[in-house]
Amino acid sequence: MRIKDVATRPFMDQRAGTAGLRKRVGVFQQPHYLENYLQSIFDCAPALKDGLLVIGGDGRYHNRTAIQTAIAMAAPTA
Repeated sequence: MRIKDVATRPFMDQRAGTAGLRKRVGVFQQPHYLENYLQSIFDCAPALKDGLLVIGGDGRYHNRTAIQTAIAMAAPTA
C-alpha cells in the first residue's frame, strides 16, 4: 500500500467524549473529517503502533466506509 500525504484543515468541533466522536453522518462525510480524527488518535497514541486494532460500530449508514478508512490508515506499510 502506498502512503499518501494529504493537506487538510483543522476541524474545531472534533472533541471526543466517552463514546468517541458523535456527529451526524453529513459531518463525517466532509472531506478529510474522519481522516483527521483518526490521524489525531494515531498521533496521540504512538505506543499502539504494531498493536491490535479493534473496530466496532452500530451498523448505521457510513459505518462500513468509516471502518474501511480506519483499516487503510492503520495498515502497516512496507
